[in-house]
Amino acid sequence: MHDFKYVNNQLCCEGVRVADLARRFGTPLYVYSHKTIVDHYTKLQEAFREIRPLICYSVKANSNLAVIRTLVKEGAGLDIVSGGEFYRARLAGADPGKIVYAGVGKTRTEIDYAMKGGIFFFNAESIAELELLNKRAGALNKTPYVAIRINPDIGAKTHKYITTGKRHTKFGLDFNTARWIFINSGKFPNLRLRGVHIHIGSQIIESSPFVNAIKRTRDFIFSLQKLGVKIEYFNIGGGLGIIYNNEKPQTALDYAKAIVPILRGAGLKVILEPGRFIVGNAGILVAEVTYVKKTKAKLFIIINAGMNDLVRPVLYEAYHEILPVAKPKTENRKPKTEKFDVVGPICESGDFFALDRSMQEPQQGDLLAVMGAGAYGFSMSGNYNARPRACEVMVSAKRAYEVRPRETHKDMVKGEAIPAFLK
Repeated sequence: MHDFKYVNNQLCCEGVRVADLARRFGTPLYVYSHKTIVDHYTKLQEAFREIRPLICYSVKANSNLAVIRTLVKEGAGLDIVSGGEFYRARLAGADPGKIVYAGVGKTRTEIDYAMKGGIFFFNAESIAELELLNKRAGALNKTPYVAIRINPDIGAKTHKYITTGKRHTKFGLDFNTARWIFINSGKFPNLRLRGVHIHIGSQIIESSPFVNAIKRTRDFIFSLQKLGVKIEYFNIGGGLGIIYNNEKPQTALDYAKAIVPILRGAGLKVILEPGRFIVGNAGILVAEVTYVKKTKAKLFIIINAGMNDLVRPVLYEAYHEILPVAKPKTENRKPKTEKFDVVGPICESGDFFALDRSMQEPQQGDLLAVMGAGAYGFSMSGNYNARPRACEVMVSAKRAYEVRPRETHKDMVKGEAIPAFLK
């Protein structure tokens, strides 16, 4: 559920007209609902309250400081994957003691930064990483908590680019290697190997892959504990899917009903890493119709947002519902629809938001809302074709706040220089 609703044929965010936001802040424009973000986090809290997990919001889904701060104020921890995300977490006032750090390619600089900052857990993904963590911990006189990320070789029935729990992916370690690490933990004397981490993918709408992975990993933990290995934490990752089109994803309560019985009585402290579930449907991308182009082969709606603003459709073949910000008057007749490609201005054939989508023909200057753009939207955006990144706005209690101004051309070239020999 989300707080984008039509009121008198006008799309609104928490009662604020999206058209008014577009008029005030311009387009392309990301709009986030504060209430939706809090509601989704609260649903997870309530669903899992029996085992009281640490819920670490996955910053990569949407790293805007206002979004992070919203969740930190609600008591959330954070899941980060870079030094830059740790920097953002600190600016947002996050407690380092509630931050877990994943990712296969942590650099020495990033490790030192996070170690000095006192993060809660490193999720290690290779023996080489463990060796570096151990070396840097010794040099810095630290003894950080470390979880071993396990690749349980479980298929997740999602797009291949966001499947992370199969053995052919770059993520995690197999059970045998992980077992060797725990049994030989003395080789890493500066680390406290106290946790196990899994994350099998993103936009997963069924519980069975989670159940299989968590059961398999829980039993692995039990087998180590029988050997005297001390494991306190089980990070079960994230990956809960949301509704983009006609999916029927599990609710937070459904997910908890499937997972809590597996973990009940296990004596483990649980960590969750939701991202998309919290922010996905809490955001939209608003764009203006630049042209309607009609050819003998195709009908095109050309908008002023492009793949640099939202890359998911071309990268993941992802579906996003596209709605008119103002519903056209139909005079009690069924509106005529035609099939359009909704495309952007980027010089790439892959610059599209929808293909052969049945829609009413808009007029030049009309506003369209790309729904479900709160996760992996702005956070994956860029400046391709030298296009400034969009403005971001958060709505709360019928007030709109600019949480990131639109980039300017000057912003994009900040730090660049023409060398003297070219002058």
